[in-house]
Amino acid sequence: MKVHLGTDHAGFEFKEALKAHLTEAGFEVVDHGAHEYDALDDYPAFCIAAAQATVDDREAGLDSLGVVVGGSGNGEQMAANKVKGARAALAWNTEIAKLAREHNDAQIVSVGARQHSQEEAFAIVDAFLAEPFSGDERHSRRIGIMRAYEDNGTV
Repeated sequence: MKVHLGTDHAGFEFKEALKAHLTEAGFEVVDHGAHEYDALDDYPAFCIAAAQATVDDREAGLDSLGVVVGGSGNGEQMAANKVKGARAALAWNTEIAKLAREHNDAQIVSVGARQHSQEEAFAIVDAFLAEPFSGDERHSRRIGIMRAYEDNGTV
């Protein structure tokens, strides 16, 4: 599976550790930035790039998910969700990460690097990447409602 990463300066150190963690676990990791620590960086570009690449890969039928990281993860999730077709979920524990995949078919997880120990944050990402979408009709229907609104403004 390919995993696209994007971060701001607050998540830079964690993103670097996550790259090594995921590579060791056998994932193909694509780093969309930040590529160096810069307290004045503009994280939306990095998170949008990671989300767009994830959406593009999945639309092409590739096995791909994304992870965006920030101090809280809030802004990074918002930026990722600006990409048409993206469903990014802010996860603060492993159960929320699993539910984001199982119920919402989220393709991108957002993690607050300043909110968790490295071990906790790894566990959140690992849980997200391991959990499949249930495919349950009610969840698919709800995702379809969101997609219809995104496409044509109707519910």
